[in-house]
Amino acid sequence: MGGETPPLHHMNINEPVLDFELPDLHGRLHRLSDYRGRIVIVNFWSCECPHSERTDKAITSMFVQWCDDVAMLSIVSNRNESAEDVKNAAEARRLPTVLLDANCSVADVFEAQTTPHVFVIDREGILRYRGSVDDVTFRQRIPTRFFLDLAVESLLEGHLPTLNESPAYGCAIVREI
Repeated sequence: MGGETPPLHHMNINEPVLDFELPDLHGRLHRLSDYRGRIVIVNFWSCECPHSERTDKAITSMFVQWCDDVAMLSIVSNRNESAEDVKNAAEARRLPTVLLDANCSVADVFEAQTTPHVFVIDREGILRYRGSVDDVTFRQRIPTRFFLDLAVESLLEGHLPTLNESPAYGCAIVREI
């Protein structure tokens, strides 16, 4: 691809998500389509962002009840984070699958702006939620609603989330060094 930027495809709620392929921390390739049949959380993630660290704890505790019905792909798109720092933080926080998006191509397709910025994709590959993990903002420091949990639980129960979008809140994705 010689450094060319592919044309952006605007992703809409309730439409199929384009397949992508990224390497994990061990160089193994993962395709979004490999997870078809499960609910997938695409989580744009940073090892340095305190908001990612805070929401990692909440998300990993939710996984206890979701078991194998839900998969999470944490995608690292920050150009300024070293592979070693990413690996150490991912292991310390017990994140299952961390993928490297070295040239921000997947972040650009998803139009991800922050870490965390989460996208919930249903078992058929349709985007059903995008935005924040919870309702924390600059003015509200303690979460009272967990948007991600509500979206996933709705899909597990067989219906669409009542809230399908919220503004993402966190650290900006670093696209340039």
